[in-house]
Amino acid sequence: MPSTTVHLLRHGQVANPDRLVYGRLPNYHLTELGARMAEAAAAELAARVGGGSRIVHLVSSPLLRARETAAPVARELDLPVHPDERIIEPRNHFEGLHVDGPELLKPRHWPHLLNPLRPSWGEPYRHQVARMAEAVLDAGRTAVERGGDGAEAVLVSHQLPIWLTRRSAEGRPLPHDPRRRRCNLASLTSLVFDDLGAGRPPRIVYSEPAARFYPGVNQLPGS
Repeated sequence: MPSTTVHLLRHGQVANPDRLVYGRLPNYHLTELGARMAEAAAAELAARVGGGSRIVHLVSSPLLRARETAAPVARELDLPVHPDERIIEPRNHFEGLHVDGPELLKPRHWPHLLNPLRPSWGEPYRHQVARMAEAVLDAGRTAVERGGDGAEAVLVSHQLPIWLTRRSAEGRPLPHDPRRRRCNLASLTSLVFDDLGAGRPPRIVYSEPAARFYPGVNQLPGS
């Protein structure tokens, strides 16, 4: 069986001065700093190609912030961007709201807070893992078809689906504390498949090409 690596790239910082849950809402651009984060991730991937990696396939969530993050990667690696709905941000009942204590006390939200382990306020965790896993395996197969054994793919996605994919690959429970996610802005969660198609979980390699931009940046869980 062939080997491959699929890199899950989280988008850069998003302009969100009102600190809303923006989920799948349109027109949420990267900030200037977020664009620099995306450039840093693209430069890291280009350096890996310069060192011998064969990244031959690039996929993006259709949401604007992901497409803007994918753009410098496409430029640096000279690859087209393929949109894939399967790696989109999950739907969320709280889209468009600033979620704080007073907001959560409103009775209209209570039915959506009954089961945080599912979670009841949005797309179930296991559904997110299923669609992400399908997209990851398809991207790995496409990379191998285009570049041979060891070829790699990049998928530009969002914090929660990336983090759930990692937890699933590591055999950990999907319910978790959002404050403890290790999936920073413009980070790379790389899934290394030594034997694609054998059914074994990938090894995880995590890196933060944009870490120098993190000081002073308030990272909201999700997005």
